[in-house]
Amino acid sequence: MTTISNASAAGFTWTKSTFSGNQGDCVEVAHGAIPAALPVRDSKRPAGPAVVFADATWGAFVDALKRGDVA
Repeated sequence: MTTISNASAAGFTWTKSTFSGNQGDCVEVAHGAIPAALPVRDSKRPAGPAVVFADATWGAFVDALKRGDVA
């Protein structure tokens, strides 16, 4: 996992989850922006940095959420 600045993420297409509500506690991802990795950022801070996860790491995290292993 690493972080990148907003300037480094210029031109990325960010997508918010369709499961996100309007409470402002959402993350956005930039699918396909970096090979074998997934940038993730706080939707409330689009000018802030993004955390970059390896695809497998992000997939394992999402799977754990679906199983209820992460609260």
